[in-house]
Amino acid sequence: MGQQQLLLVILVTIIVGIATVVAINTFSSSADSANLDAVRNDVASIAAAAQGYFIKPTMLGGGGNSFASLTFNNIAFAADSVEDDGSGAKNSNGVYVISGNSATEFTVTAHPTSRITGTPVLSSTASEGGAELVATISESNVAWTDNQ
Repeated sequence: MGQQQLLLVILVTIIVGIATVVAINTFSSSADSANLDAVRNDVASIAAAAQGYFIKPTMLGGGGNSFASLTFNNIAFAADSVEDDGSGAKNSNGVYVISGNSATEFTVTAHPTSRITGTPVLSSTASEGGAELVATISESNVAWTDNQ
């Protein structure tokens, strides 16, 4: 091989290496974005189920126009595991915590799996500071605080 051909082989190898690194970074950011979208969808699902619980009469297992006793145990949510007291749930998308229950509103804090270091468990939190998604849900509204 001549010197020019050797130089071309080295140049092509460098370009392929750079393209590979760029592709890996692009895939990683797309996977994180897809996980955040799935978490937002899960929080919207929690909100819809909670609003159904809110309007259902107490005698039928609902809240009777109150979120005060709302837990993951009394709403329909596709979770892999739920804490014994029903305040937290986990699925493949993230870890979700219900807090601040009052008669008129409650808060869901979601910790996306893509931002949890290690294997997610019910007590996991997003490792990047302020990387959780917080939604305050009332009878007729969902207010988002998207900490990214």
